Amino acid sequence: MSLLDDVAERDGWRCWVCDEPVDPDESVNDPRGPSVDSRTADRKAKLAERLAHRGCNSRKGAVKVVIAWPERLYVVEPAPLLTVTERLERKGGREVVGRCPTRKDAQEAADWLADRLSRLVPGLPLTTGVEPGGGQFLLVLTAGRR
Repeated sequence: MSLLDDVAERDGWRCWVCDEPVDPDESVNDPRGPSVDSRTADRKAKLAERLAHRGCNSRKGAVKVVIAWPERLYVVEPAPLLTVTERLERKGGREVVGRCPTRKDAQEAADWLADRLSRLVPGLPLTTGVEPGGGQFLLVLTAGRR
């Protein structure tokens, strides 16, 4: 088995950048084709290689990767997820990652966040929570150290 196959199987054939499926039969030269991305040059990184679409991998070399929050979620001042997860991987702890006007909005965002981060940083013990505060609901992400 090749490195690409090993990484793709581990990542469930999903692009770590856009979280969309990667077609194993697509040409590696096609923008939607599979590629192995060296996510970070940091030797201490938990997962040095991740699966990405060729286009997502190439584009991230030109611009800083942003893990987008879905437009369907009503989150005010959403935190940049890569920055937050990298910090929580190093230090553990708790961070408020957004505010929502209703508990329902916050719970939908928390559910999405838990699902998305389970693929973005697999193995990192993360929990999401919703806490009332200041007439709104805070979206909280908590991590223990590995």
